[in-house]
Amino acid sequence: MNRRSFLQSVGFVTGSAFISLQTNAFDQLSRDKTIKGTVKDGQRGVANVAISDGYSVVLTDADGSYSITPDPKATNIFMSTPAGYEFKTDYHVARQYETLGSRNEYDFTLKALKRNDSKHNFIIWADPQVKTRKDVKKMMDTSVPDVQQLVKSMGPDALIHGVGVGDLVWDNHELFPDYNRAIALMGIPFFQALGNHDQDYRMGGDDTSDKTFKEIYGPTYYSFNRGKAHYVVLDDVRYLGVERTYDGYILENQLSWLAQDLKHVAKDQLLIICLHIPVHNSVKNNAALYSLLEGYKNVHIMSGHTHYNVNNIKDGIYEHNHGTVCGAWWTGPICADGTPRGYGVYEVDGNQLKWHYKSTGQSSDHQLRVSVETLTNQKRVIANVWNWDPEWKVTYSLDGKEMGDLAQEKGVDPLAVKLFNTPAEPGERKFKEPKKNNHLFMAHFKPAIKVVAVTATDRFGKKYTVIAES
Repeated sequence: MNRRSFLQSVGFVTGSAFISLQTNAFDQLSRDKTIKGTVKDGQRGVANVAISDGYSVVLTDADGSYSITPDPKATNIFMSTPAGYEFKTDYHVARQYETLGSRNEYDFTLKALKRNDSKHNFIIWADPQVKTRKDVKKMMDTSVPDVQQLVKSMGPDALIHGVGVGDLVWDNHELFPDYNRAIALMGIPFFQALGNHDQDYRMGGDDTSDKTFKEIYGPTYYSFNRGKAHYVVLDDVRYLGVERTYDGYILENQLSWLAQDLKHVAKDQLLIICLHIPVHNSVKNNAALYSLLEGYKNVHIMSGHTHYNVNNIKDGIYEHNHGTVCGAWWTGPICADGTPRGYGVYEVDGNQLKWHYKSTGQSSDHQLRVSVETLTNQKRVIANVWNWDPEWKVTYSLDGKEMGDLAQEKGVDPLAVKLFNTPAEPGERKFKEPKKNNHLFMAHFKPAIKVVAVTATDRFGKKYTVIAES
């Protein structure tokens, strides 16, 4: 199929699904109180697969059969795809769910992977946040080819999937099919989380503001498995019923579902939780979530929303608050803190995780930016190490002489000041501004120094060096 026909097909599938589901997704149709179904790999039933309506969780029996009594508010039945199987997708958009209607049976079909999935990769796309066709073109021309190149570099046998952690679009829901086309072109299974800009702002309260999102992507919280990793996608955006007013909060029924879901997850498994609003400082009831995670030895939270990059470690839980695909709302090559437009790249090996931040249009070795400034009677070097965490080490040398650690300082990135701390051009988005961050490192030195080298060593021992002439 040529590219034009392929894109037209994707547009037809996503567009027609959107139209039909608008009228049928939540009709109150008659059915039995208890529904049933099977999960099969060919003719063989698959046991111990978690099936849920978003309120309760049941496991399939030895024959792959299940029965469940959906909650009156349930809109979907979904499967937590087990390890060792392909993800069910529609043009690479994850579809591991069925929309509840008048039927009394919902069956799921699995297809075994051709290789062991203990080693696999995933990427995190935070805030593509396209609002206009111009934004879509930038995404298609830059971000999508970057992922295509990354996937190709991993080889034909690599297992890789993606998660979009919200703000897939920017209030303009007519662009969801364009986001879906981006997924189709990237060519890897992609799961979606709900962001505040993915909501319907004129649809009432929190229980109805996600109507369009559900019609296109299914449930707003669910789980799946790959290898020894268990993935959970949560909805932590609570719409408050007044247009564009929301907060970070995980509803109690969702926490109750998560408690049931985690009963079937071993404490030593790698646990990846994906959501939109950062948990560590912006979810009002984060203590309730943290209490459910007690005892799990390897938990990573993936968030977006802020348009800057922060790594936060609290009581052994590592939260990756990602820089965004759109940077500072598609106004330039960086986010508000100087982090380049880009996305997170993760490598899973058993229950262990490695990662780096991939800057759009740059190699994976692009992990810091160095600026040298001339002051009144001295010079200053400033290094922005955007994916820094406390296990990183940042050192420098002057004219070949090792000087030791650079001092960590909180401040604003020089490039962000240059690009964003200026009057907006006609038609430009006016709210971009430099954001203070804690991943700047600096030192002062004599004007006679000619060459400054900064080396950042990440927590995995990989070194990245940038040399700047002063």
